[in-house]
Amino acid sequence: MSQPPPIAHLGGRLATGLRDVTRDPAALDSHGFWAVVADFEGDPICARFDHVRPAPLPAAPWTGPPAHTWTDSLGADAYRAGVRRIREYIAAGDVYQVNLCRMLSAPLPADADIVGLAGRLALGNPAPYAGVIRLPEHGVQVACASPELYLHRVGDRVSSGPIKGTGRTEADLLPKDHAENVMIVDLVRNDLGRAAAIGSVTVPELCVVERHPGLVHLVSTVAGTLAPGVGWPELFAATFPPGSVSGAPKSSALRIIEELEPVPRGPYCGAIGWVDADRREGSLAVGIRSFFVRDGRLCFGTGAGITYDSDPQREWEETRLKARNLLAVATGEHRSEPVGAGRRPDAAGGHSPASADAGGREHPAGPEHIGARERATAAERPGERPRPTTPVAPGYPPEPGTGQDRAARDRGGPHPADTSEGT
Repeated sequence: MSQPPPIAHLGGRLATGLRDVTRDPAALDSHGFWAVVADFEGDPICARFDHVRPAPLPAAPWTGPPAHTWTDSLGADAYRAGVRRIREYIAAGDVYQVNLCRMLSAPLPADADIVGLAGRLALGNPAPYAGVIRLPEHGVQVACASPELYLHRVGDRVSSGPIKGTGRTEADLLPKDHAENVMIVDLVRNDLGRAAAIGSVTVPELCVVERHPGLVHLVSTVAGTLAPGVGWPELFAATFPPGSVSGAPKSSALRIIEELEPVPRGPYCGAIGWVDADRREGSLAVGIRSFFVRDGRLCFGTGAGITYDSDPQREWEETRLKARNLLAVATGEHRSEPVGAGRRPDAAGGHSPASADAGGREHPAGPEHIGARERATAAERPGERPRPTTPVAPGYPPEPGTGQDRAARDRGGPHPADTSEGT
C-alpha cells in the first residue's frame, strides 16, 4: 500500500510539498516554513515545506484501536511504587521534583490516518496548540492536542508557558500544586536565562487558574529577550527538554526518569510545532496530550509531577484524569462535555457530575471578541506570550480562564478536554 503524502497542519496553516528534512536545528535559522518534532530524548526532526497557506485541516479517515487493546508501560502498582521511590530521592536531597510518566499503546489499524485522528481531536478535544505532522517515510506521525506552550518566538522575544498543578476543580488545587508551579517557573527562568540577555527574563503571569473540560490547570508565563547571536540551536540547548515535564534540578530528574520509566517517551513531552525562518517566528508546544505512531502502534503518554508531598494514589489518578477524554476520542467512544464540567469520583469508584464553575478568569465575549481583546492586551504588554486566535470547534467557545482564552493570543489551534483513560 502506498504511503500518504507528507503534510503538516500547524497554527491554522496547511503545509504541503515537502522540500527537505534535517535533524540539525540550525536549519530553523535559515529560510522557509518548518514543521518540528523533537523527541523527549533529544532527537529533533525538522521538515521544510514549499506550500504553506491558511486552511482548515483536511478530512481524512480514522479507525482507532478498540479500548480493550491498550497496554500500559506502568500499571497502578508500578506507578505508585515509582512515586514512593521519587519521594525517597527527594528526602535524600537528590532532587526536588520529578515528572513521572507512563506510556500507553495499542495496535494501529492498517487504514488509520493520523490526520483523521487530528480531525477528531479538533472536535472532541480542541487545544490551543493543536496540530498534526505526517512524514511516513521519516517515521513521523504525530497528532498534537497540547494545552502547553514550550517556546513562542517573535524576533528576539521568546516566552514559555509552563503548566503545573491539576485538579478537577479549582477547589481541588493544593498548596503542593502552587509550590510545584513556582518551582518549575524558577527552573524555566533559569533555562531561558541561559539564552537571554542579562536582566531581560520576567514572569508576567504566575499561577493563573485555567479551566479545561473536566479539569483545571495552574499556568504561568516566563518571557525574555534573546542575547545577541542566539539562534534555535542555542535556545534548544538551554531549555530542552521542557522543565515542566522533566523536573528540578533537571539533570537529576532526567537520571531518575531514565531509571523509573521502562520505555522512551518519544515525541511525548518533547516539542511539536512550527518555525517560520523568514519571519523569525515560531511556536512549539510541549508534546503532551498527543498521539504518535511507533512500530505500528498508536502511543499516548500521561504523567504527573511528583514532590515530597505527593500522594501515590492521587498522582496515579491525575494521570488517568489527563488521559480519559483523549483516549475516548481516539477509540471513538468520546462524549463531549462543556468546558468546566468536571467529574468527581463517587464512592463506588465511578464518576458523578461536578460543578461547571471551576473558577478562573471570566470572559462573557465570544471567540471574535476574545481574539480582539487579547490581541490588544498583548500589544500593551509585549513581555507576555501571544495566544492563538484560530476559531475553536463548535460547542467550545473560549470561556473565562480556559485554555481557549489563553490560546486567543497565539497562532495555534483549538483547545483540549483533558481527562483520563479510566483503566
